[in-house]
Amino acid sequence: MPDTRYTFLDTPIGALLLAGADERLRCIGFPTGKGAVTPRADWHRDDAAFAEARRQLSAYFEGRLTRFDLDLDPRGTPFQRQVWTALMDIPPGETISYGALARRIGRPSASRAVGAANGANPLPIVVPCHRVIGAAGSLTGFAGGLDTKKWLLALERGATSRVSAQLSLL
Repeated sequence: MPDTRYTFLDTPIGALLLAGADERLRCIGFPTGKGAVTPRADWHRDDAAFAEARRQLSAYFEGRLTRFDLDLDPRGTPFQRQVWTALMDIPPGETISYGALARRIGRPSASRAVGAANGANPLPIVVPCHRVIGAAGSLTGFAGGLDTKKWLLALERGATSRVSAQLSLL
């Protein structure tokens, strides 16, 4: 990412890395796990960057915001972007299976490809890949870890106090 700036946002699930160019957000990285992102050598730290993204994410984590209105610049294939767009239509606090999401985008036999695109989402939380679950209702892989996925879903359902206590034990 040329001219990429980044900053960190302290949240209840750890310090999220926010990166992109200008004010266009390209990446949200978790502090640990599969979705951990560390700044590249050619990125420039700018703690004044992404003020609106930081404001909206903070409001989300405080339970005051359920939908984001940000200038996003995710990089992916046309199929991945189609899946990521469909993720934005899943209401906060609700979940959908990979198969149902595949059907929703008109590709009923592509649940595995949908899963792969979901896993490649560079903007978790804002593009709510945590709302996708297994066919039997099980929580499946998530870049931020399953505890984080549970916490985000509980936040959206208004039940974070119990989950916050559990997360602090980790």
